[in-house]
Amino acid sequence: MNKIDMIEDLKRVASEVDRDMPTRTQYRNLGSFSDHAIKSGFGTFRAFRRAAGLEELAGGRKDRLALGRHTDADVYRQMNIEKADYIDKFRKPKGTRFQTMLVASDIHDEECDPFWRRIFIDTVVRIQPDTVILGGDVFDLAEFGRYSVDPREWDIVSKIQWVHTFLGDIREAAPDTEIVFIEGNHEHRLLRYLTDNAPALKVVLSDLHGWTVPKLLGLDKYEVRYVARADLGTFNKSNVVKEIGKNYEVFHNCFLVDHFPDGRNKGVPGVNGHHHQHLVHSQYSHIFGSYEWHQLGCGHRRSAEYCAGEKWDMGFMTVTVDTQEQIPHMDYHFIGDFTLIHGKHYMRNEDEF
Repeated sequence: MNKIDMIEDLKRVASEVDRDMPTRTQYRNLGSFSDHAIKSGFGTFRAFRRAAGLEELAGGRKDRLALGRHTDADVYRQMNIEKADYIDKFRKPKGTRFQTMLVASDIHDEECDPFWRRIFIDTVVRIQPDTVILGGDVFDLAEFGRYSVDPREWDIVSKIQWVHTFLGDIREAAPDTEIVFIEGNHEHRLLRYLTDNAPALKVVLSDLHGWTVPKLLGLDKYEVRYVARADLGTFNKSNVVKEIGKNYEVFHNCFLVDHFPDGRNKGVPGVNGHHHQHLVHSQYSHIFGSYEWHQLGCGHRRSAEYCAGEKWDMGFMTVTVDTQEQIPHMDYHFIGDFTLIHGKHYMRNEDEF
């Protein structure tokens, strides 16, 4: 028995079946050497294929995947640098004692409820807040998530354009306000997905916006601070969750906005998003005494096709901070088909159902 003859015979079978890696059954049917001969010469059929150069060496695939993963990490690091520049950019300090903030979370681009959107923008116009805070998941992009969405309904570019229009409406409504965009899990997922899985999509977005994180998110165009301390280059789910947990901001040393509910364990009054349901927790710390922590409702319409949206509620919050005493006063606004915000009544229009 000659190993060289056996290898050439396996290559012949591979060409006949037109496959890079012929199966054991195919070789039994077309090959010239028995299972016993293969076992004696090579030990296993996989080792036989490796000897013929038809299968990667043991560990080769693992090494190749690791190389690809670390190549992606280089791109992640570049994105991290781009993001970091915008944590403190476009600050607009006012210097007055009482500061007004408008806080919302989980808007979910085209899935946003039109009645919620109309009220939110009108409230920006009416109260001219010092700061508008978007607490994560301004994007939806369920195409990249764990929910099942009909691929025929995918239109990634229009969703990005929706977010740009929304940010533009806020900026037009309050030219002097500071807009703060806290990165949520959907934004984090978008940036990772474009690097990991969708080079073609990345090219499309590059044609539309110029492929940089600031241009994709509209940060320069609408003068938006982007709070995103999470490292995009993490390699497993638990580390990703831990990294996104770094995306929070404390305002005026007394009001914290976090996308995840873990924020309420930090000992500062504030809010979180993520779960689309309004909850209020009574908390205590030695610094602030007794205080409230709110989980915000969402801007996402309740008739979601891919999860139990009927259990959600919609809303946003106005916060007035006494910066001298470091006391935040929180006023949560529930949005149904009728609502009252700062003395103005709103009714849902027929085209907003």
